Amino acid sequence: MGNRERLLDGAKQCLYEKGFTRTTARDIASAAGTSLAAIGYHFGTTEELLTQAVYAAVADWGEDLGRALAAGHDEQAPDRRFEAIWTQVIGTFAEHRPLWAVQFELVGQADRLPELRAFLAEAQRRGRAELAGLFDGGTVADERVGAFYQALLAGVMTQLLVDPEGAPSARDLTEALRLVAARWHP
Repeated sequence: MGNRERLLDGAKQCLYEKGFTRTTARDIASAAGTSLAAIGYHFGTTEELLTQAVYAAVADWGEDLGRALAAGHDEQAPDRRFEAIWTQVIGTFAEHRPLWAVQFELVGQADRLPELRAFLAEAQRRGRAELAGLFDGGTVADERVGAFYQALLAGVMTQLLVDPEGAPSARDLTEALRLVAARWHP
């Protein structure tokens, strides 16, 4: 593994331990076992290195989520599919908890970091389409449906960060959706 890869790994480690705004170049160089100059050589700035580390961490979560969902749920009834998928999504949270904390930190920094804001906005756009297809078996192309699932995802992850014991389970989400649907269509 070269210095560039070690720096990325060290930056991810620091992101998870200290967050985006509290991580220093010295922290990363120490975690990576490289010199401070290596950051400038490979990434230009510490902020750019941290930004690249966020991209890599999000990609890691996406790959893990993809593997968790690879079993497929196409043959299930919509409510069972919904619950099965949420079970998998919530199951990835424990391993990726630090990433979710960093992502929420970055939302607060989005106005100050335009490149990161653009990345987060594009990730949300892609995420809406992917979530709509995932939960609805690829049959719904309506971005509003994806936005609903994305809002639900952000809300569940927030609850898992702040109050893990009180956060809803996949079964809780399914039952709540049934209750809401019953009120709309008695």
